[in-house]
Amino acid sequence: MNGDTNGDMDGGADVFAALASPVRRELTALLLDGPRPVNDLASHFAMSRPSVSEHLKVLREAGLVSERRDGRQRIYRLEAAPLRDLSEWLSPYERFWRDRLSDLRELLDDENDEDDL
Repeated sequence: MNGDTNGDMDGGADVFAALASPVRRELTALLLDGPRPVNDLASHFAMSRPSVSEHLKVLREAGLVSERRDGRQRIYRLEAAPLRDLSEWLSPYERFWRDRLSDLRELLDDENDEDDL
């Protein structure tokens, strides 16, 4: 992602696709508190550890998590850069919708004031 709004996100589609899954969003939320071993992450889901590993692979390929080995364990860590890039890319759209909702609030307040007359 490069911060512009022309749709050219330099790999941002991978980030969106990776975060489309509720399981992968939950995995990123679990990693907010710091690195965790795959078995710890898998214990939060009603699915097999290999299935969780597949979700982690998608996140890793999108650059959202990194993996390191510690003996026989695989430790996963959240990577902030793609999320920061995504936030920067979304920022103009957030402002757009915030402004539109503010305009709607003003319109509804005006209509409510007219009804009170």
